Amino acid sequence: MSSTVVIIPSRLQAKRLPNKPLKIINQKEMILHVHNLAMESKVGEVLVTTPDKIIFDLIIKNGGKSFISNNIHETGTDRVFEAFQNFYSNNPQIIINLQGDMPNLDPKDISRIKNYILKGNCDICTLASNIENSEDIKDKNIVKVITKKSINNANFSEAFDFKREVSREDDKNIYHHIGIYGFTSEALIRYVNLKRSKLELERNLEQMRAMENGMKVHVGFTDSKPLSVDTEKDFLKIKKVMEK
Repeated sequence: MSSTVVIIPSRLQAKRLPNKPLKIINQKEMILHVHNLAMESKVGEVLVTTPDKIIFDLIIKNGGKSFISNNIHETGTDRVFEAFQNFYSNNPQIIINLQGDMPNLDPKDISRIKNYILKGNCDICTLASNIENSEDIKDKNIVKVITKKSINNANFSEAFDFKREVSREDDKNIYHHIGIYGFTSEALIRYVNLKRSKLELERNLEQMRAMENGMKVHVGFTDSKPLSVDTEKDFLKIKKVMEK
């Protein structure tokens, strides 16, 4: 078994865009695009964890590995932890939680997450890119991360805050957060055993649980522009990009 695993949580019952893992881009389901780019990264074994048999069967049919999780989880990371605990028996040392709705992520960014978390500088690491325009700043579906230092030179900095809405006072070191997280096994176990935090619930951002409990989160810059699909508008946008 690899010491690093990429676990992709995926389910059909997303509130804003039901059935999105099965949305077709270039004659292929979105979850297959994400699974395949994770395989291309070659950082370790790839597993899709899902409560939905149709997703499980799709991954298995296409030569991948999948795990049927419990139907109800409070967060995607809790679903990842169930697979880490039950499918992998808590053995991997590095766990990469890759969201199943970023079908144009650069596989090299997954490698960057692995390489950085191995340095031991933080509990959790994640990525961000530049915010494209003022519309993205106002869009509550786009999560923003504020870092303590600039990360434009492909370096990492400690996260200061994560928000859906930002004000003019927050205009320094604001980036578009990308939904990928690298955990050490110790950090993942600690995280899921913490109670859901105040800001996690208020903002609907699970990373706030780590922030509010003093876990060190570092953010790296990527100049690629992976798009996250949360709404039908997002899906049409990424479909247009990927089908050019």
